[in-house]
Amino acid sequence: MEIGVKYIDNIEQARHEIQAVGSDPGGWQRMAPKAVHRVLKITGASPTQANIIKQEMLARGGEAAVARGVVNHSVEKTDVLLMATLGQYKGFIKKLRLQPFGLATLAARLEEILHILEGNKVRKMDCRGKVLEFGQRTLIMGILNSTPDSFSDGGRYLEVEAALSHALTMEEEGADIIDLGGVSTRPGFSEISEDEEKRRIIPVLEKILPRVAVPISVDTWRASVAREVLEVGAHMINDQWALRGDPALAGVAAQYQVPIMLMHNGTSTDYHDLMLDIVSFLGRGIEMAEAAGIRRENIIVDPGIGFAKTHEQNLETLRRLKELTVLGCPILLGTSRKSVIAKTLNLPVDQRVEGTGATVALGIACGADIVRVHDVKEMVRVVRMSDAIVRGCVFAG
Repeated sequence: MEIGVKYIDNIEQARHEIQAVGSDPGGWQRMAPKAVHRVLKITGASPTQANIIKQEMLARGGEAAVARGVVNHSVEKTDVLLMATLGQYKGFIKKLRLQPFGLATLAARLEEILHILEGNKVRKMDCRGKVLEFGQRTLIMGILNSTPDSFSDGGRYLEVEAALSHALTMEEEGADIIDLGGVSTRPGFSEISEDEEKRRIIPVLEKILPRVAVPISVDTWRASVAREVLEVGAHMINDQWALRGDPALAGVAAQYQVPIMLMHNGTSTDYHDLMLDIVSFLGRGIEMAEAAGIRRENIIVDPGIGFAKTHEQNLETLRRLKELTVLGCPILLGTSRKSVIAKTLNLPVDQRVEGTGATVALGIACGADIVRVHDVKEMVRVVRMSDAIVRGCVFAG
């Protein structure tokens, strides 16, 4: 006899493995929830809530780790780490729905998260008539900076014809989206006026829209700029401040019913739990977007590599990227040529393609749905190889 190990992430994988050993057809339905184990973290629970949560989880055979002072109420708040199979969670949630102290609401949220973690199905996003499909393969977003001072290619595509040529080249190389920006976000960048931002990007946008078949995203956090580029015909908005920079942006995106990308950002690198704090920040952005009338299916999230994070925190974010799937939105990952690669490999900006490739491949393995890159041709190859492994994609030619 030989012994192997199986890593099972969802019910579908559990079903496949149980059926593969020859179990009867009804057996996998009973056993599959026992094969999938989830660890979930709740923050800010009161001792009363935590005691009930722990009691109900233990009663189902699972586990709940809480702060030591929960039993005698010597702590005001505690985090709770839940550890259980899907079968145990099912019974736990059923009992939690009957409890007071806000635990019924928590039960509903836990049920939603467990559903999300089963994996995203194939879904489509309407970008004003141009359709993006998520779930089958990773999409590539090509970067088009119409700026004089971007860290990697500042000044190269300020002229309209140069920008058009580059956009057409990226499309030919396999870009699924072109992301046009007029404001540099490099460390120490100089803020520019709204009029200057429009002056840089609108002539380029007008030139490339009739010539490029893929959706054009505009990288801006300003509502007035977004309104004008959407009037011209842009298909998506990429907001590096997740609606905190200009709250009016949410209403503009809702009015035009365009997809919006919400990126984590901030002014501090102090975090309680890095990924939980990122999830909370983006979750609040999603709430703001939905309150303004943006449909959930039109929201993409971005962990903001290189923004409000130390070098070590950028690496940790990449390492824990899969935790972002709890939001249930497509994940955009932008690591191309960034300082996290420079500091890790000690390389100048023109020698970071291999480092970028590593972040792209591992990002896809951790759930990235879109990768934002400068080197489209090279990253298309990395993406296709990664998708063949992670998603089982087959590419012709």
